[in-house]
Amino acid sequence: MPSAPDTPPQGFRHASVLLDGAVDALVHDPDGAYLDGTFGRGGHSREILARLSPRGRLLAIDRDPQAVAEAAAIEDSRFAIQRAEFARLGEVAEAHDLHGRLAGVLLDIGVSSPQLDDPERGFSFLRDGPLDMRMDPTRGESAAGFIARAGEAELVRVFKEYGEERYARRLVRAILERRSERRFERTADLAEVVKTAHPAWEKHKHPATRVFQALRIQVNGELEQLDAALEASLEALSPGGHLVVISFHSLEDRRVKRFIRHHVRGDTHLPRGIPIRDEQLERRLEAVGKARRPGEAEVKENPRARSAVMRVARKRY
Repeated sequence: MPSAPDTPPQGFRHASVLLDGAVDALVHDPDGAYLDGTFGRGGHSREILARLSPRGRLLAIDRDPQAVAEAAAIEDSRFAIQRAEFARLGEVAEAHDLHGRLAGVLLDIGVSSPQLDDPERGFSFLRDGPLDMRMDPTRGESAAGFIARAGEAELVRVFKEYGEERYARRLVRAILERRSERRFERTADLAEVVKTAHPAWEKHKHPATRVFQALRIQVNGELEQLDAALEASLEALSPGGHLVVISFHSLEDRRVKRFIRHHVRGDTHLPRGIPIRDEQLERRLEAVGKARRPGEAEVKENPRARSAVMRVARKRY
């Protein structure tokens, strides 16, 4: 028998959102092979392993090198992890001879608590640190780099599209005015400029919340990553396999909802009245239940769970 999954390491703690509900929806065959597309600090992975038989397998991926390092604490022959963006989960599954054979794929979209709580990662406006925000701090452009080079139109677009910030233009002008004096390098510096310029603070929400969300999504290409991961998941799953996605804001959830609905309905462009077989419609998914949200008890224990939405689908063929 494989050893029991190790307990999470000490340090920045992370409470996995919708832990039992997500794993209940995911693991329908204890002998199957599963993929955790966002290992984080391993809360979901450990629970998945606890549900698997000795014949089951779990493959996890994460692009954060700290997350991959944490996974070393799991000593279980059924478990493997690879450092990669979750958009590449199809390639990773293929490398492990699991493409088209997965019984389930779990995607827990968003930033983990350890990432938010570590000032050196630059995700939070509540803790001063380098203005970074990269999920993988060894690759790509930081938030500081993006703000330093982006023009007014691009900054406005990012704040509006990714942060749904109604005062985007006003905030961008304040940022550009300050940028002309010196480069933004620290989270507290940017947060203070946005806070001072913001004309309408939302109740119980820091005025820089939407700007920081927008920058994080831009820096990490999160929406493009999600779209690619959803498409890759559909191909990597075996018939009957489950897709479970947890998202944390409306931009993500709308994409997940649209993806599932599209593959549930199939090809809606075929001429009406023509007799066709079901497979010709390419209805490749069926929705499993309705969207789920955390209960009051979980939100009370973990306030960051309050915006989470979980959607589940089953692959038909």
